[in-house]
Amino acid sequence: MNTKEKEKNVIESVMYSYSTTASPLEEENRILKETVSKLKEEVERFKTPPLMICEIRNVEGNHAIIRIPNGNQFYVGISADCGQLKPGDMVLADQKNLNAIRKLSITRKFNIQKFVIVEKPDTSWADIGGLDAQAREIQEVVELPLKKPELFKKVGITPPKGILLYGEPGTGKTLLAKAVAASTNSTFIEVVGSELVQKFIGEGAKIVKEIFEFARKKAPAIIFIDELDSLAAKRVEVGTSGEREVNRTFMQLLAELDGFEPLDKVKVIGATNRKDILDPAIVRPGRLDRLIHIPIPNNEGRKEILKIHTKNMSLDKDINLKDMIERMENFSGAEIKAACTEAGYFAIRDNRTNITKSDFLGGIEKVKKEELLEGNDYMKMFG
Repeated sequence: MNTKEKEKNVIESVMYSYSTTASPLEEENRILKETVSKLKEEVERFKTPPLMICEIRNVEGNHAIIRIPNGNQFYVGISADCGQLKPGDMVLADQKNLNAIRKLSITRKFNIQKFVIVEKPDTSWADIGGLDAQAREIQEVVELPLKKPELFKKVGITPPKGILLYGEPGTGKTLLAKAVAASTNSTFIEVVGSELVQKFIGEGAKIVKEIFEFARKKAPAIIFIDELDSLAAKRVEVGTSGEREVNRTFMQLLAELDGFEPLDKVKVIGATNRKDILDPAIVRPGRLDRLIHIPIPNNEGRKEILKIHTKNMSLDKDINLKDMIERMENFSGAEIKAACTEAGYFAIRDNRTNITKSDFLGGIEKVKKEELLEGNDYMKMFG
């Protein structure tokens, strides 16, 4: 082998050695560069300002009127990426110039599940004691129109759109509403009046509108508005911005009551402990027509309620229910149930399953004591 061939072999050997050692380094270098590039992209993405979710109110060519979350409206441009827009659509808007950049797939509909309880109750009329007259009246006003609407057409009268149940706390207003919903196989939509009052202008009115639309879709349905006085109290001429928003929501409720036909399969039941502070507009004929007083149960009523709550309890023979009923004078239905529950706890503490007379007396006294403490606290606050 001559000198030139030897030199060539040495060079090839050196180049091969370099390539075998350089290849892993180049691969590692490439991976590091890709990682750095991705990190830079991530940093740039985090630097991008957030976009605002807005509602389209009206569309005019390449411009639109949008409503931002605080209630203000602006006339802005529309990006080509938005596609076809219509009133009610939700878009992402730049916070600086408020131009609509991209359409969102969500709609403007409220998630009313946050504000209402929707259920199919299983409460029966047999679960309610001492309110036979009130139950009969509710059946005539709510149950009969839902079950036999043709009867009212033949007679030529229109049934009430809604009723108001008023009385002391714990007397069974919610139970009555659930019982009539169960007897008519209606969707029971329970709303607390205070939940309808929202922070921003017009939000509460929208929720009211959505609830009535939802009820029509789920018909037959009963909308039960508990603590109605928190929404429908007497209006005053001068008030704070918060009171004005309550009034707007209240006026939307009145409009909805006026808006649907009496024979629609939707009924409204209001409940309150303070009928005296309700605005006359809500209880006039054509809205909540029938006012039904739910009183504290009398002696016979307490007897029926006590039988309902003790039917599954194991009572000693020495318990005289008549004596217990007399000791529960002025008790509401809820307080009678509480006394039975407390009697059961006294038995559980002694590791027993049967309820003795002393258990029952202890339960009654405990409820009375709690009621007295609440009364004293009320007098300290408002007396």
